[in-house]
Amino acid sequence: MTLQKNGKATIARTERGLTISGTRITLYDIMDYLRAQYPPKLIRGLFNLTDEQINVALAYIQANRTEVEAEYQMVLKQCKELREYYEKRNRDLQARLAKKPPKPGMEAAWEKLQRQKATHQALAQSHA
Repeated sequence: MTLQKNGKATIARTERGLTISGTRITLYDIMDYLRAQYPPKLIRGLFNLTDEQINVALAYIQANRTEVEAEYQMVLKQCKELREYYEKRNRDLQARLAKKPPKPGMEAAWEKLQRQKATHQALAQSHA
């Protein structure tokens, strides 16, 4: 699907994949929230979409479920591979940076950051 001359929302294939016309929002973005069981009204609000845009996206996903799901799985796999690549690539750099003392005058901010990290890690472990 592509943008019609009358300006109605449609689904277009771009370099980013299946995209809601007139936006940078892909159907894979929408799929993330559908999988998390967000209601369409909330998804519409999160992405600042019109009723027409969210309805077109949901209708396209429903009508082409197999194709969209296959592409979505491919996108998830690519994202996972990229995340793993950059985590591995930056592991040494992050370790070196973590060992460096804070810059002069930044001690209080550094301590606050460390407390926030500890709190975040504790929350993540309690939800696991």
